[in-house]
Amino acid sequence: MSVTSPSKILEITSYPPPRAGWGVRVQYVKEQLEAMGHTCVVLNTGKSRKIKSDEYETVENGVDYVRKVMRFSRHRYTVHAHVNGDSPKGLVLTLLAEVINFLCGRRCVLTFHAGPMQKYFPRERSRMFAPVFRLVFLIPRKIVCNSEAVKAKIVSYGIDPDKIVPIPAFSRQYLQFHRVKLSDRLEDFIRDHDPVLSTYAFFRPEFYLESLVDSMKLLVQRFPRLGLIVMGSDAGSEPIAEQIRSLGLQDHVLLAGDLPHDEFLSLLTSTRMYIRTPSKDGVCSSVLEALSLSVPVVASENGTRPAGVVTFTPNDAEDLAAKVGDVLGAYDDVRRRIPRPEIRDTVLDEALLLSGTPNASAA
Repeated sequence: MSVTSPSKILEITSYPPPRAGWGVRVQYVKEQLEAMGHTCVVLNTGKSRKIKSDEYETVENGVDYVRKVMRFSRHRYTVHAHVNGDSPKGLVLTLLAEVINFLCGRRCVLTFHAGPMQKYFPRERSRMFAPVFRLVFLIPRKIVCNSEAVKAKIVSYGIDPDKIVPIPAFSRQYLQFHRVKLSDRLEDFIRDHDPVLSTYAFFRPEFYLESLVDSMKLLVQRFPRLGLIVMGSDAGSEPIAEQIRSLGLQDHVLLAGDLPHDEFLSLLTSTRMYIRTPSKDGVCSSVLEALSLSVPVVASENGTRPAGVVTFTPNDAEDLAAKVGDVLGAYDDVRRRIPRPEIRDTVLDEALLLSGTPNASAA
């Protein structure tokens, strides 16, 4: 696609590696913008921010962050900032970038990630942070969120609803993969267990992994050969690994580490079920990936799960074990009834919005 006036976008976000969260979507958006003839640079604020790469600009520290946001803003880059309602540090970094971009004559775009109930969001969850959120929401020319429910909560801060654009995080690019051979370690585990379940997690409190492991202890009593593969970075995994050992589950739970996208989806389709434990993650792209590939999903109830998901009470090991058992007991029927979610090219919608393309479907 040719453009007469190419845009310059500075994405401020976590970025692969590891390949997780909103960094994956930004990677797709970056590729789309560049295919349209625009310039897109990523300022990596994630775990790999100090690892040099041709794919992004590194961030060494706070001073380096401010210096680079200012440099790109002076070169007429429009900031596309990313934040959620769980991180005060993220709010501060986002506000800094918004103000710098504004002082350099640019009105940024903000993407507000995750669902309608987070640690400090919406306003009734934290009156102390409400003025900060209001300012973060006031400065951008456009705000992207993933649902009408989140939009309504942003509006409650006194924000003009016309500048808030719900764009679902899931897009058809997430389903583009090449089936690959799994590692011998994974292949052996799948061969030796039945049924095999999978989940993707970070070893952080909001993933309720202690409860997940407790539920596996209950399930193994009913399904003696059951296995669970936990995908995701193993940083901070030691307490969970110790819990697994103390419950005698070391032969039933495999911590697989972070996997490339092709291997992630190849593994997902090799397991009987996908489990999603957080309750603040909104619809969740990995849930939609599983449903689109006809893999049954058991996920914590958060008010936004798509049709076809079997939900359980968050952080409730007994309820999780019961729901997994129910699905396994009627597996063929559950799988047959999975509705295929609508799959739009929302990456294109977002790229059109960022570039200011007239008649953009998302604008």
